[in-house]
Parts: sequence; structure tokens; C-alpha cells
Amino acid sequence: MKGGGGGGGGGAVSVTTGKRRWRSLVIGVLFLVILSMLVPLAFLLGLHNGFHSPNPNPNGYVPVHKTSIVSDLKIYDKYENSETFNHAEDVRSNFPDGAKTETSDMSATDTSHHSKVTPVSPPAVPQSLPNTSNSKIAGTVAATGRGGVDENENCELKFGSYCLWRREHREEMKDTMVKKLKDQLFVARAYYPSIAKLPSQDKLTRALRQNIQEVERVLSESATDVDLPPGIEKKIQRMEAAITKAKSVPVDCSNVDKKFRQILDMTNDEANFHMKQSAFLYQLAVQTMPKSLHCLSMRLTVEYFKSPSVVMELSQADRFSDPSLHHYVIFSTNVLASSVVINSTVLCARESKNQVFHVLTDGQNYFAMKLWFFRNTFKEATVQVLNIEQLNLESHDKAILIHMFLPVEYRVSLLNVDGPSIHSKMQYISVFSHLHYLLPEIFQSLTKVVVLDDDVVVQKDLSALWDINMGGKVNGAVQSCSVSLGQLKSYLGENSYDKNSCAWMSGLNIVDLARWRELDLTKTYQRLVSMGEESKEAVALRGSLLTFQDLVYALDGVWALSGLGHDYGLNIEAIKKAAVLHYNGHMKPWLELGIPRYKKFWKKFLNQEDQLLSECNVHP
Repeated sequence: MKGGGGGGGGGAVSVTTGKRRWRSLVIGVLFLVILSMLVPLAFLLGLHNGFHSPNPNPNGYVPVHKTSIVSDLKIYDKYENSETFNHAEDVRSNFPDGAKTETSDMSATDTSHHSKVTPVSPPAVPQSLPNTSNSKIAGTVAATGRGGVDENENCELKFGSYCLWRREHREEMKDTMVKKLKDQLFVARAYYPSIAKLPSQDKLTRALRQNIQEVERVLSESATDVDLPPGIEKKIQRMEAAITKAKSVPVDCSNVDKKFRQILDMTNDEANFHMKQSAFLYQLAVQTMPKSLHCLSMRLTVEYFKSPSVVMELSQADRFSDPSLHHYVIFSTNVLASSVVINSTVLCARESKNQVFHVLTDGQNYFAMKLWFFRNTFKEATVQVLNIEQLNLESHDKAILIHMFLPVEYRVSLLNVDGPSIHSKMQYISVFSHLHYLLPEIFQSLTKVVVLDDDVVVQKDLSALWDINMGGKVNGAVQSCSVSLGQLKSYLGENSYDKNSCAWMSGLNIVDLARWRELDLTKTYQRLVSMGEESKEAVALRGSLLTFQDLVYALDGVWALSGLGHDYGLNIEAIKKAAVLHYNGHMKPWLELGIPRYKKFWKKFLNQEDQLLSECNVHP
């Protein structure tokens, strides 16, 4: 019994000892967890703000506040070594195929030089271009090795119409004192590493460090003079006194010079980052459908399915296929834009009863379009809405869905290096999309149609277009002779074509469908686009320009005026005289980024009485 009792007592002692060890282990783990949380917190709140060693770090910078923008630079590293705005292109590649796209070509008329094609970000200045017969192109400005490019032109080469928009909307900021603080901070940072190495200047080192930190705190919260805290004048005076004293101390000038250059490079990098970030946000804004227009499309679609029986196709099938009437074709996914095109055409016509409009859209917007044109009338004109995804075409496999494509826009960038300086000129051209080459099959009973882009406004009667004898030509279009086919050889390749021929513009086009069928131009286009492995935009340019080689009837320039979507300098009188206004470019009139002085010509043809417009807050 005693032996048993002794054994039991030993077991109790063992259990007690085990509990104590377990309790110690738990306490130790909790201590480590708390310590792991406190150490980083102490570093962030204490060491990072004020517990610095008087000696500079190995890089020679004062360990002061860092803004998040510096770390964000790594996110945009992909931009640094590329002229292409890759990230914006990545976002754009995720947009629907129906979104208008834009590429650019940088080439030259001097065929003795190899021309480089460098895609750059959107729009630019559409002024008439000088003779570029001796021009030479380079992928980048530095590669030319001659003269220099104006800052604005260089900006447009890289970022396109964002630079135009930025220049027009630049606001004068009252930031004189903020700029002075930044300059002082710049100089103090340059002198600090050299002063900190001198043991006899501990007091000056502490003064510089303290002033640098105070100024950085102020600048992190202030963008203009109004944001500056009270007593800022005293801070400026203290910083100025510290800088003056630092300048009086004998230091190694090469170190100060090196530090100045380092800080200057960092500042340039940060400015470049902000520029690219702003350009990307601009791209995003112009490529994304505004919330109000998305609301309108969704509301129309919902209303359609609430009472689909109400929206009946009127018995006008005979008008849709009557070749004696004036037929207009519009490719669009934008309800408002297509409505303005039709409304302006009808209101400016002497008579509307012979006008028939065919709006081709995709399945996503078909029902919204259907209801909108049922709710709104356009005098005696007839409107037909077609879903291209449901077209039954003999030449296409029924199992393959036909996708929506809108006219493709390109920005052509030309560098003129004839003289001692380099000048860049930009020009927009827009051509047919892949879908346009199905017109003869979609409208088999028609012999002639007028194709209108959805970013145009009609100001005069277009009935005279139907009386033009095109003399066997297929495509009646306004030409852009500031861009010749020879300048686009990088896209067009070595095909047989007249290098002096002018590029033509979509927007307003008379198409002779009978002649098209006779020449079987659709097959010609399909053969041209099947050559090579370029993007769909690149092959669309080559295919369109070469398909209509020697088959373009040049319309008089007064028929259509382009550039209202990117050129701030168009003459108002010329705008008023033009029969058709083409808002080609990124700054469309229905966007907030649209050019304000041109919006009124588009807005006056918008039916603003529809209740859904006010409910969706549509106010272009």
C-alpha cells in the first residue's frame, strides 16, 4: 500500500511539472507573437520618423517619409523601356471587339530608308502636313540623332491626344510657396550626405535633418499655398538659414554634384510616372462607356422585355429592300450616337419619306436599339435595326458567330527631319472594319448605299450624293492626301500599289454595291487580310486601302470635315460650312472629355425630351 501510495504521489508531481512546462510554453509563444507585432510597429512609428542615426545610409539619403508613389513605380516598370503604352493596351484588349480601336504608324515617304512602325498611344494634331518627301522616320526621337523635338510634339508622340487635352485643361495653381519649399528640399537633400560625414558639423546635420523632415511632412499634405499650415514662413526661413550655413561649409563638390544628379533623376522618373499614369487614366476614360449611357442601354433592354409584343416590326419590309430609296447604313453599339446621326440626317433633308436607315448592332445592344427607335420617330424616315449576330449569310458558316466591328481609327505619326530641328505631325485616318465587307451580302437587293459612322453629325441635305456619277469607282470618300500609301508601307508591305495615292477616310462613304459585286471585292479583301499574322487592326488598314486601290472616287472636301474628336484648332466657319462633321479621335462629343466648343453641333440633334435620359442622368 505504501509502495502504491508512493507511486501515486510521484504521478501527481509529474502532472504538476507538466502543467508548469505547458504554461511556460504558452506564455513564451504569446510573448513572441506580441513582440513580432510591436517591433514592426515601433520601427514604423519611432525609428522611421525620428530615431535616425546622424550618419547617412549607404545610399546617401536621409531616411525620411516615403510616399506610396515611389513604391508604385515598380508597378509601371513595364512602361519604362517601351514606347508603347502596354498597360493601357492590356486593358483595351479586354474591351469588347466593338470598341473603336486605334493604332499608329510612324513611317516616311523616303523609301531609301527603312521605316520603323512604333505603336504609340492615341490621338494627335491633324493640321495639314508639309511636304515630307525627304522625311525620315525613327522609332524614337533620340534615334534620329539630329536637332531636337519640341516638348509638346515629343509628348504627343508618346501619349497622343492626352497631351492636347492636358494642355487645354491645365489650371493655373497658386503654389509659389510650395514650389519654394520643394526647391529648398531639393538643395537640402543634396548637401545633407556631405555635411553628415563631417564630425564637427553634428549640430548642422541635426538641423538639416529636422528641417528636411518638417518640410516633407508639410509637402505630403499640401499641393497649393492654401493648404500650407500657419507659420510656414518661419519654416522657410529656418530651412533657408540651414542651407546657407551648409553652403558655407567646405565640402567635396563632386559629392554634392552627384547627389544633385541623383535627386534630379529621381524627380524626372517620378514626373514621368505621373505623366504615364495620367495618360493611362485618360485612355481608360475615353475607352470606357460612361455610366449614364450604360444605364440608358440597360433600362431600354429591361423595358423591351417587359412588353416585347409592343415593339412590333412595322410592315415596311418592302421599303427596306427598295433600291429606288436612299439607304443609309450605320454600324453602332451606341444608342445615343446612332440616334443623333439619324436625327441630324433627317432634319437637314429636304424630304425624309425616301430615307431608309439600317442600324447594324450586336446582340447586347440590339433590344435597346430596337425599343429606342420604336419610341422615337424621325419624320417620315424608316429605321431598321439588325442584329449582326443573327444574320443568315450564305458565305459564312452558320456555326460561326459574326462579331461586331466598328470602323478602325489610326494615328499616323510623321517626323520631318529635313532641317536642323525635328518636327512631328499627326494625322488621323479611319477605314472600314471587317464587317463592312459583308455589305453586298447583307443588302443583296440594294445597288447603292451611303455608309455613315456613328460619330458624325449631318448639317446639310445629303440627297445630292445619290446623283453623283462615280464613273465605275466603288467607294466615294473624302481623301486625306497628307498621308500617302507610300508612307504606310510598313503596314501595306510590298504589294503592288501607287505609293503616291492618298489615303481615304471612312465617316461618309458612297458605296456602289453593284460594282462591288461585279469586282468581287470581298474576296479581294479576304485575300489581303489573310496575308501575314498582324493584329486585326493592322490587317484592316492594309486590306481596306489596297482593296479599293484605284477604286476610290474623291469627294469634295466640303462634304466632310474630320478632326472634331482631337483637334482643338479647327476653324468655326469651316465647321459651319461642312455638310458632315466627323468626330474622329478619342474625344467623342458624348464623353465628358469631348472638346467643349464642338459639342454644341452634336448636342443640338439629341432628343433630350425622352424620360429615360433624365432618369439615367444623360447630359452630354
